Amino acid sequence: MALLSLLLPAFALLLSPLLFGVINRVKAKFAGRRGKPLLQAYFDVAKLLRKGVVYGKTTGPVFRFAPAAVLAAAVLAVLMLPWGDIPAPAAFPGDFVLLAYLLGVTRFFTVLAALDTGSAFEGMGASREVQFAALGEPTLMLGMLLLAVQTGETSISSMMREIHLETWQTSHAALVLLIIAWMILLLTENSRVPVDDPNTHLELTMIHEVMVLDTGGPELGLMTLASSLKLFLFSGLLSNLLIPVRPSSPLLQAALFLGGVFIVVVAVGIVESIMGRLRLVRIPKLLIGSTVLTATALVMKLAG
Repeated sequence: MALLSLLLPAFALLLSPLLFGVINRVKAKFAGRRGKPLLQAYFDVAKLLRKGVVYGKTTGPVFRFAPAAVLAAAVLAVLMLPWGDIPAPAAFPGDFVLLAYLLGVTRFFTVLAALDTGSAFEGMGASREVQFAALGEPTLMLGMLLLAVQTGETSISSMMREIHLETWQTSHAALVLLIIAWMILLLTENSRVPVDDPNTHLELTMIHEVMVLDTGGPELGLMTLASSLKLFLFSGLLSNLLIPVRPSSPLLQAALFLGGVFIVVVAVGIVESIMGRLRLVRIPKLLIGSTVLTATALVMKLAG
């Protein structure tokens, strides 16, 4: 179990780009197209890592250092993700606070790199990213508080280990609200429709993509890997809630966890296929609504 726990982050890094392929394939099926290959993200990252680097005249050391820092923070965040009953390699009381800070570090360096270019467009995207992140963080922290109250634990691994079928029978309403709220958070943090469109090229409506317009070559490859790990992380948190079965076999537990992850990304693809992108002025209302959902679930648990 301990050895498998240490290997899981490596599996996450290896599998995370596949999530983009699953989302694109689901969207293609809805549109009646064949779509891109499932492994297209791997091809893109490999191509970017082989390219040369071109820097703008206004960029400085921050722009060059940021992609590596973003990827490092994403890897450290994945180290705190349990795979069902398999504890995370870095599990300790209160680790969800560090998780929130690591996610903040990825955002901080992405924003710094965007501002370091001196581009008005990238500065606009950075401003939007910070605004929406400030509105989304309460959803994550209130959700963790709800799980702490539900399970009596303060470590992510311990909290997720205590989510069983019996937990769903007694607290299904609160867990459903939490899953909906965290799904909204996943779409926001990963710049997916309806919050953002990763395939658009219109700067006036972009958030994440506009911040990496000047990033290319290996740096863009590192940013892409970090984005895939972030998607894997949020999908993994939802998977732990959606799959409350905890078999004794570690391999079976890991398989169930991965099944839940792919269920979540398929749901992301369905959402992107049936919904359009929201107007920017409506996104804060969506994020405030997710916070209200988690707060309601917490009040329900405390009152019950």
